[in-house]
Amino acid sequence: MHTSSLEHNGSISGTFWRYTIPAIAAMIVNGLYQLVDGVFVGHYIGSEGLAAINIAWPVIALVSGFGLLIGMGSGSLVSIYRGEGKIPAARTAMFTGLMLIIVFGVLASLYLTYLGNPLIGLQGAQGMTQAYAEDYIGVFSLCAVATVASGALPFLIRNDDSPIVATTMMVVGALTNIVLDYLFIGILNWGLAGAAWATVIAQLTTVAMAFVYLLSRHSYLSVFSHPLQFSVSDARKSVVMGVSSLVMYLYYGVLVAFHNRLFVEYGSPISIASFAIVGYLMTLYYVVAEGIAEGMQPQVSFYHGARQFSNIAKVAKLATVVSLGAGLLWLGVLNAFPEHVIGWFTTGDPALVSEATLGIRLHLSAMYLDGLIILASMYFLSVGKGGTSLSISVANMLVQFPFLAIMPKLFGLQGVWMAMPLSNIVLASVVIPLMWRHIQRQRRVETHTVTASLATVG
Repeated sequence: MHTSSLEHNGSISGTFWRYTIPAIAAMIVNGLYQLVDGVFVGHYIGSEGLAAINIAWPVIALVSGFGLLIGMGSGSLVSIYRGEGKIPAARTAMFTGLMLIIVFGVLASLYLTYLGNPLIGLQGAQGMTQAYAEDYIGVFSLCAVATVASGALPFLIRNDDSPIVATTMMVVGALTNIVLDYLFIGILNWGLAGAAWATVIAQLTTVAMAFVYLLSRHSYLSVFSHPLQFSVSDARKSVVMGVSSLVMYLYYGVLVAFHNRLFVEYGSPISIASFAIVGYLMTLYYVVAEGIAEGMQPQVSFYHGARQFSNIAKVAKLATVVSLGAGLLWLGVLNAFPEHVIGWFTTGDPALVSEATLGIRLHLSAMYLDGLIILASMYFLSVGKGGTSLSISVANMLVQFPFLAIMPKLFGLQGVWMAMPLSNIVLASVVIPLMWRHIQRQRRVETHTVTASLATVG
């Protein structure tokens, strides 16, 4: 069994980048699943296809969120046990996470089968848009276990001290998705069902690679080389710790659904297609911010288990600076070249370009704050405070509802676009200070402990 890099006293920043760069790459690759679907759908099917995939996505968000719940919950527990030096307990937590994938995969399949189409109808979809969306959902209802597994396994493997393996799995999956999107949508004309099948087959590729790794001698914990134990207690802890990640994911799904409904009421089908494009462009920052947060997680969880709180402060500061810088940089690019980036998803429909540009100017104006909110939620998850992390995720969703209720009535279509940035400003002003106050309290505990130890020795 090889030695974990977290157990060495190396550079804090070096270890941070060792985990964060693969995590960012993995999340960018994961974002490519959505992005590539959007590019092919926009060019081969058109605005109705873009609107349909944007209406289907909130329904599927729960399924993807189940994977994130298991990956982040069980993964954090694995790293905490490792930080405490409890390797057998870490193996049990890992195997428990693998079993949870099956349980939640079955639940996800039942959910899509019985509730998928009604949830599409609630968003106001009609005609071809509705038919396309139902085709898309139908494929995922058959293969929900693959979606859950492909979401969870990269995080579990990252916490098995193999971030590069986790990233490689996702890269291969994304490349598979690109090739199959071209084949199924561009050549065979399978429409949105083709996009769904391309994604599912790519996810199965990622899952297959994950199990090849877990069964190999390269696995740090070597779960399958030891007695397999399922722990009800670890399952409960994993769900409690990971539910904030599920809610954070659902936050986007629920809010996309509410936006879709409002765009139907205050705008047109072009508005929903424009919202889809703006969403893809935001995804490119969101996955980077999520990657930074997830790259930080194994390090913070380990230092928390080892009670090295000053190291946690250093990691959190570095993650905050990187997340904020990435958000401001991408926002600058989008505002400088809006027509160019919108052109990735359309052949040049003037109405679509015009409204999507408006969406960039208004809807994405404070997206960098969303990255810091994600970071705060992940920090509390990493130190075992799943309840606080969950509260942040729930607040991130709830705080937007008043703005969505009021702003469209005051400003019409522009009000729909403005709701999210205003809510981000309100929530960030509370959540970011909350995280840093907790970090400073933990540092003071460490300082007092060291001082007391020195006094005892003296």
